[in-house]
Amino acid sequence: MDASSNSTLLWAGFALGCAFGAAARLSRFCLLRGLREWLTPTAPQARRHGAPALQAFALALAIALLATQWLAQAGQIDLGTAQTVRGNISVVGMLIGGLLFGIGMTLARACGARALVLLAGGNLRALITLLCMAMAAQATLTGVLFPVRQWLQGFGLVTLPHATLPALLQQGAGLPSMAALIVAVGLPVAALLAYALWQPALRRSAAQLVGAIVIGALVAAGWWITGHVGIDPFEPVPLTSLSFVGPVAEALLYLQLAVGRTLNIGPAIVVGTLCGAAAMALVTRTARWEGFDSPARFAASAIGGLLMGLGGVLAVGCTIGQGLSGLSTLAIASLPAVFGIAAGAVLTIQIQSTIFHTQPEGLPA
Repeated sequence: MDASSNSTLLWAGFALGCAFGAAARLSRFCLLRGLREWLTPTAPQARRHGAPALQAFALALAIALLATQWLAQAGQIDLGTAQTVRGNISVVGMLIGGLLFGIGMTLARACGARALVLLAGGNLRALITLLCMAMAAQATLTGVLFPVRQWLQGFGLVTLPHATLPALLQQGAGLPSMAALIVAVGLPVAALLAYALWQPALRRSAAQLVGAIVIGALVAAGWWITGHVGIDPFEPVPLTSLSFVGPVAEALLYLQLAVGRTLNIGPAIVVGTLCGAAAMALVTRTARWEGFDSPARFAASAIGGLLMGLGGVLAVGCTIGQGLSGLSTLAIASLPAVFGIAAGAVLTIQIQSTIFHTQPEGLPA
């Protein structure tokens, strides 16, 4: 890719990250917070009113899924080239990776994306989480943990004749294309919207409602950008969208070894997220310096980051990279990863509740 095309792609990624960071900061978008609300409601009526953060995640996923599949049906993007759509997967590796990531984000009280947003507002606990996550991810990709990754990814290898749910329904089950789309897209979107909007909690929070819609649309925008902006037919860019484990690791590596390396869209999204979230923190006057209140909290943030780095690489994504971007492609490979992330988080929340007889608060925004 020539310098001009790459520069255009980087600026587009930066703008995408700015929009995500601003929306995530304003709405406090966070799957972990939603799971905490759902599992440990703060008042007896909370279950009747809903868990707004979890409803917001469901709404964002519905928008991302609908918009991404519309782009694919319109011929604007080829989801078969997306990084999350894989024909050969290690079910065990993806599941273990998801579990480790879910445990890690609960210990750290933030996933990679949320940690970036918190760091932009002055939260230094998030900085430790991100540094540890980046180091573990790079060690898993190309460093001392590479053999561990190879070993885990050698279990449960499956070759998928159809890598996405629509393809499985059309070519595997023989359904007509319209029927396959209704089953694969229409039903999940309807279920997600029903959950997101039926209970009043999310509808009562304009910031969370709008933030979820914007973030869902940005996932689809990410697919479109990498499919159209700065395209070089002799050096095509893999179709990607919002994701943070690998890009945070790559951004840290670029800071240290920039000479001779070509920057791609991932680190540009990371920098944009920091800038967008920082701007929103200043506008809303929520920026403030925050640190650790105990050595135990420091250890939990560091260990959580390390587990997220290892788990995120094994699962090929995070709560955003797989939970939103991956699922928006209807990639079958995303299912064990997302299940593992949710299961790891729920298990850790329940253990924390049992041990401490209370539910620790998430990192303040």
